[in-house]
Order: sequence, then structure tokens, then C-alpha cells
Amino acid sequence: MLTRLKNGHVVDPANDRDAVGDLFVKDGVVVAPPPSGTAADEEIDCSGLVVMAGAIDIHSHIAGGHVNTARLLLPEYHQAFQARPGLTSLSKVGWTTEETGLRYAEMGFTTVVEPAMAPTAALHAHLELADTPIIDKATLVVLGNDDLLMTMIREGESESAIADYVAWTVSSSRALGVKCINAGGSAAFKENVRKFDFDDVVPDYGVSSRQIVKTLQKAVGDLGIPHPLHVHCNNLGVPGDSSDSIEATIRAAEGDPLHLAHIQFYGYGTEGKRRFSSRGQQLAELVNAAPEVTVDIGQVMFGQTVTISSDELRQFAGRGQASPKKSVIFDHEANGGGVVPMNYKEKSFFNALQWAIGLELFLLIENPAQVFFTTDHPNGAPFTTYPDIFALLMDRGVRQRWLDALPKAVAKMTTLGEIEREYTLNEIATMTRAAPARLLGTTDRGHLGEGAVADIAIYRPGEDKTAMFGKAAYVLKDGELVVKDGSVVKRRYGRALTLRPEADKAMKSRLDRYFDEKYGIPARWLEVPEHAIGRTDPFKVVPCRS
Repeated sequence: MLTRLKNGHVVDPANDRDAVGDLFVKDGVVVAPPPSGTAADEEIDCSGLVVMAGAIDIHSHIAGGHVNTARLLLPEYHQAFQARPGLTSLSKVGWTTEETGLRYAEMGFTTVVEPAMAPTAALHAHLELADTPIIDKATLVVLGNDDLLMTMIREGESESAIADYVAWTVSSSRALGVKCINAGGSAAFKENVRKFDFDDVVPDYGVSSRQIVKTLQKAVGDLGIPHPLHVHCNNLGVPGDSSDSIEATIRAAEGDPLHLAHIQFYGYGTEGKRRFSSRGQQLAELVNAAPEVTVDIGQVMFGQTVTISSDELRQFAGRGQASPKKSVIFDHEANGGGVVPMNYKEKSFFNALQWAIGLELFLLIENPAQVFFTTDHPNGAPFTTYPDIFALLMDRGVRQRWLDALPKAVAKMTTLGEIEREYTLNEIATMTRAAPARLLGTTDRGHLGEGAVADIAIYRPGEDKTAMFGKAAYVLKDGELVVKDGSVVKRRYGRALTLRPEADKAMKSRLDRYFDEKYGIPARWLEVPEHAIGRTDPFKVVPCRS
């Protein structure tokens, strides 16, 4: 069936298109305009509307053990428990896989990456993602605190052997890339370490956080995994130490691609009487000077949420700030983790400055293809706050009204009120479409060129950017209309995007012996078989770079 999207303002930076025109879709992909006189089977009048590719979220915790632990810890916010409170940010996001997919689609998002999947829990995560409707999904598998990797580094094993181990882990878990969370920090925590810097050494293993990051960065590059190593740095949220850690990590990139996650949590200084200040400007300057580094923000917004992380050390340290006063910290092989509820308050100097620091970073990092749109859902805020963030980035007046409502001391500690920049539609499309697709290696999406999957979001423009991006006028997923006037009109299921790098057979045999000796099970028990997902064609393989 040929569908014509007629007379829309097409914003497609990947193809240098920013003008009114038509777009044609056939059999789930974008196609060239047909010969003159060819009648479309279906037309959607997009006159006065903005047409973009479907948005891509590269970092959102939507599946896995931590998410489910949060559900168990906070039943008062769970749909199955009772009618949820109507006045908190958390109440705006569904705790079910069902609502997650629907609400993303209503905003025009069509691909979402779960960024912290434990290799031992990969099947569980993929089963949840398969139950999430409409959107395509992907995962990043977590390495960097596991016994085998640190042992291999300590013993001086070859780069090719380590690459084989990484290849097996990515392939068996059906991941799209590799995540490293406080490299060595969870392993050190098990030995009663409570502070762990980039050049500190893991007890018993004798390897530093820097060595682990550099080893994984090299393996990811050698395997041709498109997405650079995705790094959660040391000392998250610790004023002074956090900014020192991220600066050391940026400098360690040394010209090779590296992605740093939720950098707002590393933008804290120690100036002022409260010993809490913004280093957003300095951090933005570091990013601007390192084009090989990409980042996402982890924007804080006000209201109730919950922090979920495999950074066991930091979650343990932050449990005293839990609101409500309950938390879960757990320890197991490799990364443990923690679930700590958090209520970011508009009248809190600290929370308000966190909010300002995130926006400083968004606005001071010059290249929209280098900075990615996230709240680190749900850590900084639920993803349902995205429309408000679009408005804050695109309208200086909106920013100022929010800033005026905050404690007066905040304005003195941030440059936010002085920043004149307002994101354009083209920059928004770059940051949320073209650049994420390029970063992930998913060349079939993030743009509206011929051959792209027909994941298309259509918006009604207006002064109120929150309203514009909160409810899309239309959304097509693989060419099928799934959202109209901000409401889902058809439920369908997307696929999980995966890589399948091939490990040497000797590594597979070695891993069978290792898992048998350690846990009494063969390595294949940790593999995610396609038949277990229970859906037809549940995976789509993304090629590695040659």
C-alpha cells in the first residue's frame, strides 16, 4: 500500500531537508516519490504540521530486575495496587510494560534503549521488552565488574581474547552495545571500599577503573560495535569528586569514541556556603573540546521518582536520602545495585540547582549531535516529563519563568539565566533522531530518506512546545498508523535490535568450563534463544562495522 503524507513541514537533518513537501511510504519503508499521476492508496494531510522521523531514546531504564524491584518497593505507585496519586510526576508514567510502550508512542518515540542489562538476567529483560507494545527496543549489556574480565586484565591476556569474551557476552545476551558502570566499583564495594576513583585499584584483582574502561573501549572498537562503550563514571553525584572523575574519563578517551551517561550528575562543584555549586559550564567546555566523546544529560525534573542503578556503591551511599524512607541495596556476581526513591523538590536549593545544571549542559554543549536527550528515566525524572524539557530548551521565556520560581540563591549559582540559546526544530530532530541513530549504528532509522523504516512522528506546531511534543498528531510505526491526535489507535509489537558478533570457538569452550566451575551450569544457559520470546521474528540484527 502506498501512503502519501501531504504538504507537511519535513524536518530531516540527516538528509538536509527542512521544507514543506510530501513523503511517501510503501510496505513499511520510506520510498521515492512515485511517477507523476500515481494515486496513493491513502493520504494524510499534513498541511501546517511538522513531520519528523520517530524519536529515539538511547538511555531509559524500562525493563529488568531493578525496574521490577522498584515496582515491588513502591506498590503505592503501581497501577495494580490502587488508583495512583494524581499530583506527582511518578503518577504520570505507567509502571507496566504496556503503558511504557503506549506513552512513548504517544509522544512520537519509536525506539528506546534499556541501558543496563545484566548478562545473567538477559532473558528476563528481553521477555519484558517483548511485552512492551509499539516501540522497537534495544539493550546495553553490563560489563566491568565481572570476575572473568578483571581476571583476564590482571593476567595480561591478549586483546583478542578479551574481545572474544565481549563478543560472546553481547551476542548471547542479544545486546546492541556494552555498558560499564563505575568500573570496578561494585567489586571494590564487596571488599568494604566506600570511595572509588578512576585510578583506584580493585582489591584482589589489582586493576584500576581506568584499565577496565580502556580495555572495554578497545574491545568494543575492535569488534566493530557501532555504539561506543557507554560509561557510567565513578563518584556519581558527589560534589567535586564527580566532576574530577568525569574529567579524567573524558581525557582518557584519547581520540577514540566514548559515550558518557547522565552527565548532569557529574556537574557538581563545592563552591558556596552550602558546598554545592554548578560546574556545568566547565563540563560543557570539556565536552566541546573532545569531539570523540558523546554524552547524554540525565535531566532532573521536579516531583516524585525512584532511582534505580547497578552502581551499588553509590546507591548504598545515597540510601539516606530516600523519599519515602525505604530502599533496597543488593549484592551479587558482578554489579549489584540499588533502588532508592527520590522526591526532587522545587523549593530545595540542591534539587533546583541540579535542574539548572542539566539545562546548562544541554544549552552550552554546542553540537546537538554530541548531546542526547535523556532524564536517565526514572532517575532524574520519568520520561513523561520530556515535553516540558523540549519547551525549556526551545523557549528562553519558559526557562526564565521556571527559574524565577526557584530559590533565589539558585540563580546566583548558575549561568542559566544568561544563556540566550533556543533549540530549533532542526536541532531537536538532530538530537533525538539523526544523531542517536548514527550513534547506535541503526542506519535504517532516525531519518526520512529513501529506504528508512517508516517510523514517523507528526506534530502540531505552536507556541506551547509542551503541548506540541506531549501528544503527536500522528505516529506511524513501520508505516502503520498507531497514534492519532495523541492517542494510540492500534497496538502492535516492535522488535529488539541486536548485534551478533562472532566469538572464537575456543572462547565458547572456555566459558562452558568457567560457568560450570563457578556456578555448575553451562554457558548456554545464559544465552537468549529466539524461541523463548514467544513472538514471531522478535529480533532484528544490526550489522557490526567492518
